[in-house]
Amino acid sequence: QVQVVESGGGLVPAGGSLRLSCAVSASSFSITAMGWYRQAPGKQRELVAVNVGGGTTNTAGSVKGRFTISRDNVKNTVDLQMNSLKAEDTAVYYCNAVLRNTRGYEYTYWGQGTQVTVSL
Repeated sequence: QVQVVESGGGLVPAGGSLRLSCAVSASSFSITAMGWYRQAPGKQRELVAVNVGGGTTNTAGSVKGRFTISRDNVKNTVDLQMNSLKAEDTAVYYCNAVLRNTRGYEYTYWGQGTQVTVSL
């Protein structure tokens, strides 16, 4: 069984902060990568930040310096700390996980998405 569960979305004023959390529950899998994507109305889903191999991280230029991704390799969780939020950050945020099974095959899993709305 594989579960990807997100939490922490909500309404926040511009300039405020919000923390998103994602927990992955899986048996007989190892985690290759975990990250966050977002999709705003009328736009395609885009990468926000990703953690690869439990160490290397990359963040999109639009959020660099404001958002921080952190991964706990023991608890199999990944968080996204969002500071100095702007109206442009309003979107549905999705947790993404790439898992590798015991046969070496990798699969991509998605959370259900959590709404983040930044008010002016």
